[in-house]
Amino acid sequence: MIKVTFPDGAVREYAKGTTGTTIVEGISKSLAKKTVAMRWDGEMADLSDSLGADGRIEFVLRDDEAALELIRHDAAHVLAEAVQELWPDTQVTIGPVIENGFYYDFYRSEPFSEDELRQIEKKMEEIVDRGAEFTKEVWDRDEAKKVFGAKGEQFKVELIDAIPEDQQLKIYKQGQWFDLCRGPHMRSTKDVGKAFKLTKVAGAYWRGDSNREVLSRIYGTAWATKEQLDAYLHMVEEAEKRDHRKIGQEMDLYHFQPEAQGSVFWHPKGFVMYHALEDYIRRRLDASGYKEIKTPQLLDNKLWEKSGHWGKFRENMFVVPDETPTTEGDQPVISADANLLALKPMNCPAHVQVFNQGIKSYRDLPLRLAEFGCCHRNEAHGALHGLMRVRQMTQDDAHIFCRVDQIQSETEKFCALLDSVYEDMGFTDVKILLATRPETRAGEDAVWDLAEKSLGDALKATGRNFEIAEGEGAFYGPKLEFHLKDAIGRSWQCGTLQLDFVMPERLEASYVAEDGSRQRPVMLHRAILGSLERFLGMMIESYAGRMPLWLAPVQVVVATIVSDADAYAHEVAADLRARGIRAEVDTRNESINYKVREHSVGRVPFIYVAGRREAEEKTVSIRQLGSQGQTVKPVAEAVADMEAAVTPPDIRRNTAR
Repeated sequence: MIKVTFPDGAVREYAKGTTGTTIVEGISKSLAKKTVAMRWDGEMADLSDSLGADGRIEFVLRDDEAALELIRHDAAHVLAEAVQELWPDTQVTIGPVIENGFYYDFYRSEPFSEDELRQIEKKMEEIVDRGAEFTKEVWDRDEAKKVFGAKGEQFKVELIDAIPEDQQLKIYKQGQWFDLCRGPHMRSTKDVGKAFKLTKVAGAYWRGDSNREVLSRIYGTAWATKEQLDAYLHMVEEAEKRDHRKIGQEMDLYHFQPEAQGSVFWHPKGFVMYHALEDYIRRRLDASGYKEIKTPQLLDNKLWEKSGHWGKFRENMFVVPDETPTTEGDQPVISADANLLALKPMNCPAHVQVFNQGIKSYRDLPLRLAEFGCCHRNEAHGALHGLMRVRQMTQDDAHIFCRVDQIQSETEKFCALLDSVYEDMGFTDVKILLATRPETRAGEDAVWDLAEKSLGDALKATGRNFEIAEGEGAFYGPKLEFHLKDAIGRSWQCGTLQLDFVMPERLEASYVAEDGSRQRPVMLHRAILGSLERFLGMMIESYAGRMPLWLAPVQVVVATIVSDADAYAHEVAADLRARGIRAEVDTRNESINYKVREHSVGRVPFIYVAGRREAEEKTVSIRQLGSQGQTVKPVAEAVADMEAAVTPPDIRRNTAR
């Protein structure tokens, strides 16, 4: 007999070898109908698995959030079966679950086209209707290679060879079709449901190797209900309309080009917006007791070795030889024995060097050092994505050096500042994750135990709810991740607070304690926006380019109806600019409707229309982006209203006090 513990703490005995299916059916037939899998001792498992020892069981219902990954995993298998039914000569390779969906890579003589997706979806629906059970078998390695080889599935044979000898070779069947898979799966193909859609096709190299075969990848999404699928597809449609790359071009904010992969060419309007955001954060940091510093771009690799980044992060660094390149045409540009420098991918080791200058006392702590640090990371070309994934970025970075007894208070202050900043940016739905030790990390387990407990206790003291993200911490310490939800429901990880006992030890940071002894400070790595580039990209998409007025690159355009009003328009614009308002004049020989349409595409928040009557009466007709009609106001009143409206939120609060 084995003892099975249920979520409510109840313990029941069952015969050894009893399956999850038998247990749930014995509890309730209605519960059994809804249950698609189980967690056994915290691990997701097939409901049909036999239980061979004492353990804890938790049933996973199809409408549970935890079942969503299973739905997508099984949908990938259904996709593969559908493709091979339609095109039997196609080889299947791998089909993982990804964010919001799944994909499967296929090898065939001709790549798939978008036109074939609906045909595949219909076949998938047929397979779902069949309701074939998912059954698991463990095969002998040689036998498996023989079977897949006979089917012409050479990629599966290669995958089998890559599986470690000490691991079981699992085969999952759904009717006559089968695949190599770790599992787990739901009960049958019927559990997949029909809330799925194939979204696009793309090319991919086998194993990501450009020297290997080119595969045809089919992407799809799957959800528990049709309503969830429709909501997701609507979000995707909205996201395409809000693509920051498209809007950035329409607003003339920035561009990218091949000669500087992953680096932004900021145009005047875009850089105005960039500076407005940077100035805002600088004011908030100044008011919160941070001291701004500036550290070098290039640092010797010996410092990166000492900090631990050279061993853990080197593949993501741009490495530069510390020597003068030769100008001789037949000689190597760089010798093989040059000392190496690296463009900094982060600022933390340099900040420790600033802290280490001079003797620090316990009275000097906390010391908050901030830098708008320009960092470079060697991201793969294929991973780059507009402002969202770049190689050169500027972070609103800061490091707090404090005592252990100050961790809680500094965490509370940081969280309060972060909440205020996000509210000013229009984001109030914030989810917090506590990311714990990753598999590859620096420092002893005892240090990690202390770091994780300290950060968790500090967060609990703030009264905020949070979730645990196992294994997602930085290599030197656990961290808090702050995820924002934008206007169309997407989640963005922006802010972070990372607690680090390791780097101060590695880089020999110390302070004189109250008893005269030398102690290591705790280092809190923190950012609110993350990178300015990515945060601006996220804001552009969330606001669809209609930025908060204080952040808009052009806040008002004074547009003329007739040339007789040109001089008056320039006077109005000069008055606006004198009050710090970003104003432009449009006196082109075009109709006013044409001008309004053009500036609306450019997301200009306000247009002051000036004609002959407005010039005579010293008024302006005001058109606001997104609204119908216009309002006529005396120019003095309109300018005063605009001056108040464009004031950044932090300055407005301080003025109101």
